[in-house]
Amino acid sequence: MFLIPVAVYLVLSVNTNTRFALKPFEYFLILVQAIFFSYLGSVFSLKGIEYAPNPGYSLIISKSYVVFTAVASVFIFNASLTVKSVIAIIIIIAFSALIMAGKSKTITKSNKFWLPYTIGAFFCWGLLALSSKYLLNVGVPILTRLMYTMLIVTVIILGEIKIKKVNLFTITKSQLMTLIMIGVFSTSFNYYMQVGFNIAPNVGYVNAVNAASISLLTLLSAFLFKDDLSVKKLIGIAGVTVGLFVLFL
Repeated sequence: MFLIPVAVYLVLSVNTNTRFALKPFEYFLILVQAIFFSYLGSVFSLKGIEYAPNPGYSLIISKSYVVFTAVASVFIFNASLTVKSVIAIIIIIAFSALIMAGKSKTITKSNKFWLPYTIGAFFCWGLLALSSKYLLNVGVPILTRLMYTMLIVTVIILGEIKIKKVNLFTITKSQLMTLIMIGVFSTSFNYYMQVGFNIAPNVGYVNAVNAASISLLTLLSAFLFKDDLSVKKLIGIAGVTVGLFVLFL
């Protein structure tokens, strides 16, 4: 998720003469982003999903950072937030919850710390979006910001792998191909999210579309992995689609 994007962003940066030199505070903010928002956000999110009595509960709460970023952008960046957009975001979140809040097929032992981890992920994702918008506003190139952030997180993870003595040679060829594809899609996802933050009237709108991706995920999971596609989930998918339509209307 992080190593492949570093390589791709580096090649693109060199070929497009992207500026690498930044101001001290910009370097500091990118360091904070990488360690506290990106890396810890991923850790908190995974722990919240793992420990929750139902993974959907954790996802619903963490995905609600959409509301946080939409409102905060108004005060921090003087961004627009229309009544129509507020209604659209509420529709997307509500129907996404309908999709995710079904019964879990996986039996896990819940842990009382799932909620603190989930709330941690909520703020990490929200602050990552807001700080990214700030860096865009002050002129930090997208590729520079992404490359530095991904590089720092990659170093942290490699250190963690060494400390925990994780044996990477146990990965099969099929698993390796899946991981490579995850890296490729992560490269595109992160880049286009930043482009969206840069041109959208409010970063919350971009995050709302990201949250709405749960509907496409549900449909593809039913098609590819034969996951259950209940009437409730179909209603949720329809509702999310309506919310997206209202958002872009």
